[in-house]
Amino acid sequence: MIRRRQFITLLGGAAVWPLAARAQQPIAMVGFLGSEPSTEQPRVDAFVKRLHELGWIEGQTVAIESRWSEGRAERFAEIASEFVRLKAAVIVTTGAGPVSAVRRATQVIPIVFAIATDPVGTGLVASLERPGGNVTGLSYMGTDLAAKRVQLLRAILTTLRRIAVMAYNGAPGAMLELREVQVTAGKVGLEAISVQITAADQIAQAIAGLQDRADALYVCPDPLILANRALIISSAFSARLPTLFGEREFVDAGGLMSYGPNVPDMFRRAAEIVDKILRGRKPADIPVEQPTKFELVLNLKTAKALNLDVPAQLQQLADEVIE
Repeated sequence: MIRRRQFITLLGGAAVWPLAARAQQPIAMVGFLGSEPSTEQPRVDAFVKRLHELGWIEGQTVAIESRWSEGRAERFAEIASEFVRLKAAVIVTTGAGPVSAVRRATQVIPIVFAIATDPVGTGLVASLERPGGNVTGLSYMGTDLAAKRVQLLRAILTTLRRIAVMAYNGAPGAMLELREVQVTAGKVGLEAISVQITAADQIAQAIAGLQDRADALYVCPDPLILANRALIISSAFSARLPTLFGEREFVDAGGLMSYGPNVPDMFRRAAEIVDKILRGRKPADIPVEQPTKFELVLNLKTAKALNLDVPAQLQQLADEVIE
């Protein structure tokens, strides 16, 4: 017969052993390459929350390592190499530039893009249905939405004749969107002025040069543009240029209008793709998804400062109006 104290000891050992073994299990590390935390941390939070809902607990079964480029394109390769050294299980990022930098660093570690303007057009994937390679994610549909954005801008600026289109020429997706806006503008009788920048320090001067040459400014998104949104908006306001964006953060910062996919929702869905990969699916076999939620955001305070009247019908269509 086993004495009571011996039995409790054995029982305790049996209970502790699985916990110890579980503690020794490797934690999957997910690397996140972002632009800058003031904007993208809420997106990462949405991503982590969805992972938690899917059963992944940060610090227990998964570790999230975030790195920020701060609008410096040369940082993409540095961060990508760091994630490879850290043996990340999955690397999450946004935009064709960062994705391409990560892919140059590894063709083995799965890469998930939460946002990419045109993943096929920029060569990130072979097709939406069968991405191939180690890359998959969600399309931002930037080129597909260009015509809709121009249409919305014309609803406010009925006398619109000349539209300036700004893009960082080191961002393949942004350049595709710029060209799409030019084509769209031509179809509806607008003159499109191309404004291509190669560095952040060119933004203020480029926008100042548009005064009296353009009626509005359409800004194509990418990490460098996002990191410099305050400068873009203040420069455009000084030049008395109404601004149009794809992401609501620009309108929160004082831009006139944005129309595009709901970005936090895309990050939540990116977490679902990461979940599939961590459970054994290959990126090549996971189709690229498209947005299902879109939002129109208007800033009436900015409109008033620019002496613009926003039609009541457009305000009613908006998902959010900032007053």
